[in-house]
Amino acid sequence: MSALIFLLVCFAAIVFLALRQAPLSIWAPSIAVLALMGQFGLPFGEPVLSFSGGAWVGWVIAVILGAFAVPDVRRRIVVEPAYNALKKVMPRVSPTEQEALEAGTIGWDAEIFSGAPDWSRLHDVKPPSLSAEERDFLDGPTEELCRMVVDWDIRHTRKDIPPEVWKFVAAKGFLGMLISKEHGGLGFSAQAQSLIIGKIASRCPDVAVIVMVPNSLGPGELIERYGTDKQKTKFLKRLAQGKEIPCFALTGPTSGSDAAAMRDTGIVCKKRFEGKAVLGLNLTWAKRYISLGPNATLLGLAFQAYDPDGLLGGDEELGITVALIPTDHKGVEIGRRHLPGGVAFPNGPNWGEDVFIPLDWVVGGKEGIGQGWRMLMECLAEGRAISLPASSTAAAKAALRSTSAYARIRKQFGLPIGFMEGIEEPLARMVETAYVNEAGRSVTASMVSAGEKPSVISAILKYQTTDRMRRAVNDAFDIHGGRAICDGPSNYLQTAYQAVPVAITVEGANILTRTLITFAQGALRSHPWLYKEIQALRDPDAEQGIDAFEDAFSGHVAYMVANIFGSLFHNLTGGYFASAPAHARATRQWYRQLSRASRTFALIADVTVVNLGGGLKVKQKITGRLADALSELYLLSCVLKRFEDDGQPSADRKIVDFCAANCLYRFQQAIKGVLDNFPIRPIRYLMYPLAFPLGARKRPASDQLGKDLVRAVLQPGEVRDRLTRDIFIIDDPSDPQGLLEHTLTKLVAAEEADKKLEKAVRSDTIRRTHANDWIADAQKKDVITAQEAEALKDLEQLVARVIAVDHFDPKEVIPHYKMSETKSLAAE
Repeated sequence: MSALIFLLVCFAAIVFLALRQAPLSIWAPSIAVLALMGQFGLPFGEPVLSFSGGAWVGWVIAVILGAFAVPDVRRRIVVEPAYNALKKVMPRVSPTEQEALEAGTIGWDAEIFSGAPDWSRLHDVKPPSLSAEERDFLDGPTEELCRMVVDWDIRHTRKDIPPEVWKFVAAKGFLGMLISKEHGGLGFSAQAQSLIIGKIASRCPDVAVIVMVPNSLGPGELIERYGTDKQKTKFLKRLAQGKEIPCFALTGPTSGSDAAAMRDTGIVCKKRFEGKAVLGLNLTWAKRYISLGPNATLLGLAFQAYDPDGLLGGDEELGITVALIPTDHKGVEIGRRHLPGGVAFPNGPNWGEDVFIPLDWVVGGKEGIGQGWRMLMECLAEGRAISLPASSTAAAKAALRSTSAYARIRKQFGLPIGFMEGIEEPLARMVETAYVNEAGRSVTASMVSAGEKPSVISAILKYQTTDRMRRAVNDAFDIHGGRAICDGPSNYLQTAYQAVPVAITVEGANILTRTLITFAQGALRSHPWLYKEIQALRDPDAEQGIDAFEDAFSGHVAYMVANIFGSLFHNLTGGYFASAPAHARATRQWYRQLSRASRTFALIADVTVVNLGGGLKVKQKITGRLADALSELYLLSCVLKRFEDDGQPSADRKIVDFCAANCLYRFQQAIKGVLDNFPIRPIRYLMYPLAFPLGARKRPASDQLGKDLVRAVLQPGEVRDRLTRDIFIIDDPSDPQGLLEHTLTKLVAAEEADKKLEKAVRSDTIRRTHANDWIADAQKKDVITAQEAEALKDLEQLVARVIAVDHFDPKEVIPHYKMSETKSLAAE
């Protein structure tokens, strides 16, 4: 018994020292005390270990740690050899890679990487809120815009945005939400921009795009942040008022995901411009996939600048540069269109050959030459967190709202299809997606509104919200069946379905973002010590570099030891002793599990980076799974934060439980996938018992919990409204979306009468066929009252319209259709 107690004391002491990241000067005497206790039986009364039976190991460890606690010894034996070895193998980092790494800020992602999240930092993120002006704009002009949009007319009849829509968004200031009031814009917060774009997207993604593009990465933001005073004066007010339509050309045929490899060039030279010899750039470029390009009046162009004749007095290779070019400038070829996924927003290529522009057309003027990639990465770190997460979240919420209504209205086998377990499963997924996406969107938008530029978090949010939205839209299609497949004016799902691939692909294709950006950038920026070590190794001053390296290296070792023992301890104890904020009584278990998972992630991420190093670039399945694991922890943080920001409504508790259980299960599977496929087998065997000492025991949320969620969302009320808040909702039966809302309300009101009718049908009291009026028969037989019969007849007509699909005269849908030719072919 004494031996067991001694082992537990040793383990507890080591875990305590590790979690506290105690310095070696504390470790050495602590280990010596433990050795003393074991050898002389203190306080057990009898020795637990003899010197030769194991106590000597403790004394040796204590002596070694004590020696390393001496700074000169530690530096000579450990730090300097490590510094010299790592400096030799340090891979070269290109300027564009360096700028990408340094773009943006770190925040809550660093807390997850730390292994010991400081919950106060999450709590300090302000709940989502809008100013009175922003709320009035969301409820006024945004609502009005949604009501004037007819999706079928845009994406099928016109295949373009109507002129009246363009005029409205320009007149009301939609195109200048990002631009400050000082320069004629609305100066709205990131939260407001996100909600406005999302509401429009829930009605018509095509219209959302024409609002989204000017308010994300493009001329407006670039000029506001980096432009000269002259550029700001000339362009910003015109952009805000819609007198200039901007586009931004980055992607080319040979530089898609690898945008830094663009072949578009600008050669510094002197030419005559407007009657004067001026210094400028001779541009040759070819771009494609440029949103708003066919309609743009102002082209933002990214290219590689060169100065072969040394006219600027510096290097020949100047780097990526961004210029502002009027699209009517001589040599600019623009206006042709792509057809991306059948959607209607303007998108197309542009190109030019030997197009001369003066230097003052470069964003920032002469000083802006070569600064383009830094500008783009800094803007993208922020912008990627707003537009696509907003539209994807809105699409998921809109799909849930329409599908939950349809699943309650549509009957098969005598009951609403939403009550069938086969439908419950995808509907529960849709509830989870709507809640999680909105949690991530709102929390991240609040961070951006507070001035953060979360580069890692924005990458997470982009690929996760768009991918989850894709699943939600597919689930909506599965539940609607043929009703969703048949396109036409009454189809409210097709437009989202067609737009899904666009959201997945733009602003960094999801495959790239998941496998090459999220974890790779996160490991360097969010890791508490790794980037500091790299900076120390790059320091040209060797003495200064080794001093900085010693501090970072020592911190890194303490961090790794803390994660090793912390992961083992929390995974053995089920996270019972993990930290949780004092105010989180209802969700304390999930905070503890999140803290436990964070420790495991920090360990696996650290070990992966240390052992694979530069090889991470080619181990994209590993980095993809680690990105998934990091994403689940971030999104679970947002779920818990949203629950608190909403006032912890008891009706949402089961939704939180469902989301949390699934987040942690997916996290477990991602980490398990990393370990199962880790390329260094001994490391794999060492990590497994630390991450899963009792096995991979997490399970997804139960079927019963999913049923409870679905039953809540099938019922009009606070849960359904909260899950789908801030999207466009209409109760007009002449509108396809409004018809669903109107019919659902009528159905619930007539529910008791409908139950009587169904009971009579099942008992053969009345017969229901197309050949008879079963509602009138039910009234005659006193199954229902006259008032109930009237309500059910009204409901029957509404339901028939809800489940109806569009059909067309062949002449409307088949070009050059001739019935006689078709019949003659059939006869043959």
